[in-house]
Amino acid sequence: MLEMAEIRCQGVDKHFGSLKALRGVTFEVKERTCIGFLGPNGAGKTTTIKILAGLARPNRGEVEVAGVNVANSPEKVRPYIGYLPQAPAFYNWMSGAEYLEFCAGLFKLSRKETAKRVGELLERVGLTEAAHRRIGGYSGGMKQRLGIAQALINKPQVLFLDEPVSALDPIGRHEVLQLIREMKRETTVFFSTHVLNDADQICDEVIILQQGEVKLQATLEELQERYAAPVFEIDIDQDSSLSLSSLQTQPWYQSHRITGSVLTVVVKDVKTAKSELPRLLVEQGTVFTRYQMQSPNLEQVFLQVVNNQ
Repeated sequence: MLEMAEIRCQGVDKHFGSLKALRGVTFEVKERTCIGFLGPNGAGKTTTIKILAGLARPNRGEVEVAGVNVANSPEKVRPYIGYLPQAPAFYNWMSGAEYLEFCAGLFKLSRKETAKRVGELLERVGLTEAAHRRIGGYSGGMKQRLGIAQALINKPQVLFLDEPVSALDPIGRHEVLQLIREMKRETTVFFSTHVLNDADQICDEVIILQQGEVKLQATLEELQERYAAPVFEIDIDQDSSLSLSSLQTQPWYQSHRITGSVLTVVVKDVKTAKSELPRLLVEQGTVFTRYQMQSPNLEQVFLQVVNNQ
């Protein structure tokens, strides 16, 4: 069965006077995928999310979310999406439960459905005990979790989160990231962030936006392959023999160094070395306890992409 695109952007432009905020933005997102939408400040992340959520219209291009043509009928996409803006606003005089009941009313949920859904979500985001406290007394992390609860009130197919952890302390960030991990099992999650380590932890794919243009879209596995350093580290058993003469004659070999029991090999051809290097070590009787290719983290990949390295 073919996977359907849950989100599709094709050639999207957005101008604010003479400022070209988005320039031909094009990407597709499959259903039940967690996408990290990355980019420097001012890259156009929030503008893109607003267009996807039907809160802004593109000057040009096609946008589909959950099978709805958002550019033509933005109001028709709202039953299928949840949205948490970068700086969510609350009625601080309401309690958490009252606020979610208010949000449920916007989707015309029945009284019975509302009571059930509000109770489920308060438990899910860890706010059951604070359900009847005024929102004005909530911490930043509690408000953000309440914001996620309101974005889930209609059981959306697609969830848009704009910088959901940027203003939180480490505890609040951990709580929200754990929520996103749970949510991505049942819905498509599209969230922007500049905290690259967070995206590295929970995303299936990333899209990198720079100056209004998509510079890269790839799974984390693809990024590891594409941007991997041509360096292998091998922990050699202390009682094992090691002969480097046969290694140095290989066409894919470039250099090596030995630090204690760790052999580091720099290669010219990563693909060949991945299979040939361990075979060569085994054939000469070398016992090793770890064999690992140095992999870049998402921050290193991001810097290479935005700096055109």
